[in-house]
Amino acid sequence: MRKPKSAGGWQAIRYVLKKSWQSGSMWRMWKALRSRNTCKTCALGMGGQQGGMVNEAGRSLEMCKKSLQAMAADMQGAIADDYFSTYTIAQLQQFSSYELEHAGRLSQPVIYEKHPTAASQGQGDDQHFRTIGWDDAYRRITQALRETPADDSFWYFSGRSSNEAGFLLQLFARLYGTNNVNNCSFYCHQASGVGLTSSIGSGTATVVLDDVEQADLVFIIGGNPPSNHPRLMTSLMHVKNAGGKVIVVNPVREVGLVNFKVPSNPYSMLFGTPIADQYVQPHIGGDLAMLSGIAKAVDEMGGTDLDFLDQFCENSDAWLTSIRKLNWQEITSKSGVTEESIRDMAATYCNADNVVFCWTMGITHHQHGVQNVQAIANLALMRAMVGRPNAGLLPIRGHSNVQGIGSVGVTPKLKAAIFSSLESELGVSLPTTKGLDTLGCIEGADRGDLKIGFCLGGNLFGSNPDLAFAKQSLQKLKTIVYLSTTLNTGHAHGLADQTIILPVLARDEEPQRTTQESMFNFVRLSDGGPSRIPGPRSEIEIIADIADDLLTDSTPIDWKMMKQSVNIRTAISKTIPGFEAIANIEEDQGEFQIAGRTFHQPQFATPSGKAVLHCHELPELRGGEQSLRLMTVRSEGQFNTVVYEQQDIYRGQERRDVVLIHSDDVQRLGLAHDQIVTIQSETGELDNIRVRAYDDIRQGNALMYFPEANVLIPRQVDPQSQTPAFKGALIKILVT
Repeated sequence: MRKPKSAGGWQAIRYVLKKSWQSGSMWRMWKALRSRNTCKTCALGMGGQQGGMVNEAGRSLEMCKKSLQAMAADMQGAIADDYFSTYTIAQLQQFSSYELEHAGRLSQPVIYEKHPTAASQGQGDDQHFRTIGWDDAYRRITQALRETPADDSFWYFSGRSSNEAGFLLQLFARLYGTNNVNNCSFYCHQASGVGLTSSIGSGTATVVLDDVEQADLVFIIGGNPPSNHPRLMTSLMHVKNAGGKVIVVNPVREVGLVNFKVPSNPYSMLFGTPIADQYVQPHIGGDLAMLSGIAKAVDEMGGTDLDFLDQFCENSDAWLTSIRKLNWQEITSKSGVTEESIRDMAATYCNADNVVFCWTMGITHHQHGVQNVQAIANLALMRAMVGRPNAGLLPIRGHSNVQGIGSVGVTPKLKAAIFSSLESELGVSLPTTKGLDTLGCIEGADRGDLKIGFCLGGNLFGSNPDLAFAKQSLQKLKTIVYLSTTLNTGHAHGLADQTIILPVLARDEEPQRTTQESMFNFVRLSDGGPSRIPGPRSEIEIIADIADDLLTDSTPIDWKMMKQSVNIRTAISKTIPGFEAIANIEEDQGEFQIAGRTFHQPQFATPSGKAVLHCHELPELRGGEQSLRLMTVRSEGQFNTVVYEQQDIYRGQERRDVVLIHSDDVQRLGLAHDQIVTIQSETGELDNIRVRAYDDIRQGNALMYFPEANVLIPRQVDPQSQTPAFKGALIKILVT
């Protein structure tokens, strides 16, 4: 298929019409999207009490394909009654993420047993899932938990759940007795949280939406918002229309970052909005060297704000000494970017008055991901671009409530203030053992240390590096429980001795109001709504029911009272710093900005109140004559591990079993366009992959689709954040 010259535009509108028709009607889709619920996809934030498709600035009709795709998935009918009896486990494992997602909504609890018990004989076998009743499912789960030492369990949370469900489940897990509580951010933006906390004392964005739109320069580093966060393109359009500039850093030239047609703006819709004023393509893994080079060039141009560094920062002298000692040959060889390009970026930066730095997983998915984030913070601080309005730092987060899930305590180690408040306000005693991060739990399962897993949404299997190892590890568990709306590859491959899937309501089907937090630290209230199909239950109800059965006699928590979301919010308001206003959010619809995170003054959340600059050694650039550096990416037709469409329109790809490499690499390696090959890494192999000549990627690098290509990704992590290095694995292309 042909790659478009611009992203967005008429093809997006045609898709909206097509998907709406498939979901019942345009009116049905319109009502669903306009309901007073937070958008279900990216953390940019939309909806809530102002109504769907309204952003934090109050602008309406801010709609994107991602929110439409998620809504259409939730508007599916129920999975056919004979689905699980028709398809064996082996057949389900052959289905793609797309096929499983489109099988329909889960409506009844189902179970798979590798070794059916005598009581199960005649009802099921070891080849199929089978439906069970809710009472039976609860009984099995509580029995498994009773028989398992607490620290032999782990509890995994996705970013699609509410603050209330997240808070309740992490409290349940800790009162059960374990700190093996973790979330999907360990596989995406944990490096941002760790890096920012080490630099400014807070792990989230320092800006609000208006700051981005008032900036006169925006850096987009290591990301592709047109595909993954399309609503951000409206903000970039406002920057460009006001005369501002955008610098894009990405090893791949993405069409939507060159030109984007914003459907809600007539002029942009007709003529397109040019986005990147400078488009720089480093090698995969070359970001730290490039960022250090920009800092060096800014300093050589006299752009360093020495007064700001002296008054509001620590370690600035050592940092300035370190960048001044760098030589340009090292910078260019380790980044793949010319000195001229680096100096051009530095000059643009020096000429700007208000600058916002944005980044995504192209920065965090490296063994030096935390250092990458620190380097961005260094670059902002050297010109006083943190600690005032219209400038700052913005990690562009993925799922709609991944930040909120972390805020309400879903981490292995609670912040001291939260730990203390939980014990004093709720009258509980919490465990002090060291909890495991997400990959640590997978490795613990493989060692046999863990026996049971409880997953609140998401696709834990599919999110992992080294998928063969992840499958092997999960299959060593005694029991795993999934709370899900639809099927995914984790249900087919992440099979314990006993696997139970509980169907849950979507956000806009919840019987009670719930809250979510955007990447701008803004907390919204979702009204919920009527269930579209009979059968699924609220996550809050499920968690409270199981906790009540298991823990009623051993904790002071009234779990029946905790079935009411307002009571959970009261507990959150007393125990989570910055969330005091959540107690009354339902009564007065007072959606709010979390205090202490937006830095419009140079007073930072570190112990000294000053920001900290960090020195780094530049990592070697990996690769060789016969190997390519791999980046795993999402397509325009997917969201995280969920594949809504097989094609990737913006890259002109009609299928996902491809490897995109520069035509010079195709020729150098003796390959041909569309040739069938095997891709090999130190971790695994993928057969029957098509070579695609793609000149928009930097020579020496390769692009494949996440999560399928995770088979090739080794279990190498950033030592500070434990985030796996999904970018930069070395691959070889073998002719089959």
